[in-house]
Amino acid sequence: MTDHEKVATWIDRYVVAWNSNDPDDIGQLFSEDATYYTAPFRQPWRGRSQIVEEWLLHKDEPGETTFVWEPVTLTDEMSIIQGVTTYPDETFSNLWVIRLDDEGRCREFTEWWMTQDDSTE
Repeated sequence: MTDHEKVATWIDRYVVAWNSNDPDDIGQLFSEDATYYTAPFRQPWRGRSQIVEEWLLHKDEPGETTFVWEPVTLTDEMSIIQGVTTYPDETFSNLWVIRLDDEGRCREFTEWWMTQDDSTE
């Protein structure tokens, strides 16, 4: 499987979990000792159990978002993707750093996000 196929498969599964909020869907994304940074310098969620717990505390409602992405950099060790998340009333630009293990589970995830401003000043 190519680096692009591996990360695309993982992102597809992430979007399924995002829309299902099913603990099994979420947990299957991450290695047992994974770290999930919701912002680059924030303390991460540590371990699969905490990731699932925190995800569910901060969940989006199923079907309220769309997510499109494209790769910035894909290597054996790390993938960086640029995405756009659209909610009914706002849109976010995303940059994700994803480090997958040999089984295709994420061992480290870091996200940067910012609101897209549609105003012209």
